[in-house]
Amino acid sequence: MTTQRHSLAEAPAGSGNAPDTRQLRLILIAVSVALMAVIASVSGLNVAQNELSVAFGASQSGVLWIINIYTLALASLLLPLGAIGDRWGRRTMLLAGLVVFGIASAAGAVAPSAELMLAARLMAGVGAAMVMPVTLAIITSTFPEEQRGRAIGVWTGVGGSGGVVGLFLSAFLVDAADWRWLFVLPVVLAAVSMVMTLKVIPNSVEQSEHGFDVVGALSSVVAVAGLIFALQEGPERGWSDVTTLVGSAVGVLSAALFVVWQLRRRDAALLDVRLFRERGLSAGSITLVTAFGVQAGIMVALLPFLQAVLGWSALVSSLGMLPMAVMLVVAAGLAPGLGVRIGTRGALTIGIAVMTTGLVLLALRVSADGGYLAVLPGLLALGFGSGLVMTPSTEAITGALPPEKQGVASALNDVTREFGTALGVALLGALLSSGYRKAMAGQALNLPPDIAQTAGDGIANALAVANGAGASTQELVLAAQQSFVEGWQQAMWVGAAITGVLLLAVAILGPRASADPDHEPVPSSLPG
Repeated sequence: MTTQRHSLAEAPAGSGNAPDTRQLRLILIAVSVALMAVIASVSGLNVAQNELSVAFGASQSGVLWIINIYTLALASLLLPLGAIGDRWGRRTMLLAGLVVFGIASAAGAVAPSAELMLAARLMAGVGAAMVMPVTLAIITSTFPEEQRGRAIGVWTGVGGSGGVVGLFLSAFLVDAADWRWLFVLPVVLAAVSMVMTLKVIPNSVEQSEHGFDVVGALSSVVAVAGLIFALQEGPERGWSDVTTLVGSAVGVLSAALFVVWQLRRRDAALLDVRLFRERGLSAGSITLVTAFGVQAGIMVALLPFLQAVLGWSALVSSLGMLPMAVMLVVAAGLAPGLGVRIGTRGALTIGIAVMTTGLVLLALRVSADGGYLAVLPGLLALGFGSGLVMTPSTEAITGALPPEKQGVASALNDVTREFGTALGVALLGALLSSGYRKAMAGQALNLPPDIAQTAGDGIANALAVANGAGASTQELVLAAQQSFVEGWQQAMWVGAAITGVLLLAVAILGPRASADPDHEPVPSSLPG
C-alpha cells in the first residue's frame, strides 16, 4: 500500500509503553467481557417472546422486530464504525460504545411500550457495533505476535459460545425472576468492562493522509442491512414476498456499488476488496460464514427438538446446549497450537472435517424416542470442529489487512459472523420447516381440517392444538414429533453436504501458510 499512516499510542496512567504479561491478561479479560455483553444480547430476548407479547400487546411480527432490530443495527454498522475506531482511537471507541450500549440496555429494562423498546434495542445495536470490532482490533494491535494467536483463541471462544451462554442465563432469569431482568446482565458486563478499559487498555489512533470513505461506508451499511433484512424476513414473509425481494435487491445493488467504489478508491478505500484474491482472507471468510451459519442453524433446530420432542423446559433446553459451547471454547484454545504445528490449511481442514462428522452424526442418530444422548455426540463434534476453525479463520482475516486497518479487519470478521448466522438460520430453518410440512402431509391422520392445517405449520402449532384432536391427540403428537425429526435430518444432511464441499475446497485451495518450526508455543503463564 502507498498510504502513509502513523500510529499514535498512549498507555493508561502508571503503565509502560509495552504492556507486560499481567496487563495483557487484564486487557484480554476487559475486551472479552465487553464481547460477552454484546454477543449474549443477540440471543437473550428469544426466551422471552411470550412475555414480550403479553407485556406490550405486540404481535409475533412485532416481537421478532424487537429481537431482530438489534442484530440488524449491529451487522450493518460494523464496517464504518470499525474504520472510525481506527481513526478516533480504539479505546475511545470502546468506551463510547459501552456507554451507548449500557444506557440503551438499561432503557430496555424499563421501556413502557413496544415502540420505546424497539428504539432501545436499536440504540443497543449501535453501541454493540461500536464495541464489537474494536475488541478484536485492540488484541491484534496490542498483543505481540507470539502471543496474539492465543489471545485470538480466547476471543473466538467467547464470541462463539456467548450466544449459548446468554441463552442459558436469560432462560434462568426469566424462570427465576422477570423478563426485564434480562437487561441486568449486559449492563453489569458493560460497566465491568468500562472500568477495566479505563485502567488497563492503551489507546491507539491511526492518522491517515486520506479522508474517510463516506460513500464506501454508506454503501456498506445499506448492503449489509438489505441482505440481513431479507434473510430475517424471508422465512417469516416468504422468499417471493415483495418486501423480501426489495430488501435483497437493495442489498445486492449496494454491495455491487461498494465493490466498484472500493476498486476505484484503491489505497484510500474503506476496505481494499482486492485482498480477497489472497487465499487466506477468502478461505477464512467463507469458513467463518459456514461455521457460524451451521452453529446458528443447529440452535434453531435444537431448541424445538429439546422442548417439543423431548418435552424439556426452556431453561433445561438451554442447559442442554452448553456442552457444544464448552467444546467450542476448548477447541478455540487448542487451535493456535494446532495451527503452529500443521499450518492454517491443515487446521482448517481438520476443523471442517470434524464439523462435517458432527452434522452426519446428528442426521443419523436423531430419533423421536432416542433422547438427548442420541444427539449429544454430534453436538460435541460440531462444537469442537467449530472451535478449531474459528481461530485460524479470524487470524487469516485480521492478518490480511495492515496494522492501521485492524478496526476494519475486525469489523470484516464480525460481518462474516453475522451474515453467516443470518444465512444459517434462514437456510437450515427453511429446510427444517419444509421437511416437517412434507412429512406431516404424508401422515394418515383423521383430523378436522382446521386442526390439520394448523398442525402442518410447525411442531409448536401441532402441540398447541393437539388437545382439540379428540381421540387422535396422542397420534397427532407422535406424528408431529416424527415429522420434525425428518425435517431435522433433511437440514443436517444439507448442512453436511455444504461443509463437505467446503472441506474439499479448503484442503485443495486453502491458504498456503505452513507451520513455523521456530514459532514456540505460548507459555501457560501468558494471557488466556
